[in-house]
Amino acid sequence: MRLGIDWGGTKIEIIALSDAGEELFRQRLDTPKGDYDGCLAAVKTLVDAAEQATGQSGTLGLGIPGSLSPKTGLVKNANSTWMNGKPLDRDLEEVLHRPVRIQNDANCLAVSEATDGAGAGAHVVHAIIVGTGCGSGIAIDGKAHLGANGIGGEWGAITVPWLTQQEFPGPDSWIGHKGVIDRWCSGTGFQLDYKERTGNLLKGHEIIALKRSGDPVANAVYDAYVSRLARSLAMSANLLDPDVFVLGGGMSNIDELYEDLAPAMLPFIFSDTFETPIRKAVHGDSSGVRGAAWLWS
Repeated sequence: MRLGIDWGGTKIEIIALSDAGEELFRQRLDTPKGDYDGCLAAVKTLVDAAEQATGQSGTLGLGIPGSLSPKTGLVKNANSTWMNGKPLDRDLEEVLHRPVRIQNDANCLAVSEATDGAGAGAHVVHAIIVGTGCGSGIAIDGKAHLGANGIGGEWGAITVPWLTQQEFPGPDSWIGHKGVIDRWCSGTGFQLDYKERTGNLLKGHEIIALKRSGDPVANAVYDAYVSRLARSLAMSANLLDPDVFVLGGGMSNIDELYEDLAPAMLPFIFSDTFETPIRKAVHGDSSGVRGAAWLWS
């Protein structure tokens, strides 16, 4: 049995998979925000529940909104900032009495979709999480590309390319830089753009409902979002030229994106053709946690 944990900013989720990929157990808890020890305890609670429910023990992989530094072994670049600087793998191994494997959550999405999802069989998969934050992971032949410094796929920390005069320099982000992809291409950024234009903070699906009803402000917010995400994807296409883009996270459920992104990318693609598909994650909200389980493959 393989256990996978998706440690997110709002929830911590576990999945238990058979070696054939069959889901045996799944449960989630609210993330104890700002409480590192509380998060460790939540992980142990979920592991215990999964093993009690299945009657089996399993390997454990963990997806986090950051990564382990190859130099120090400590967590870095996590937007759940209370885990930064912590020896998470060693702390979990002490709590759980077993080895763990940890990867960036977007890398877990990439591995999941490259294994048996929207990128199955593709040589290079660039997976994008467009949820609370916006990050990305790269899978090459089904394995996560960590990089020499552990920053492979750290797409969200880059400024949205080809900024317009109206966009420059862009809003501040938790990273400390202005106008970054994580801030402008996330679901959070989508909501904040609408709030800045109207004074009202609505949820993403509420803004999309307004767009579909013909609301001009919601349409303008959506068009700006498509443009920024398309420019960011075009940068990846020019640099990485992946075989497939896969979108996960809450914003990936907006069906219009799969019609609107490719045309918006074309003016920025350095090629006479662009046929790379942009697909929704087959496993949806489960894809990241499934990828964490597959880290032991």
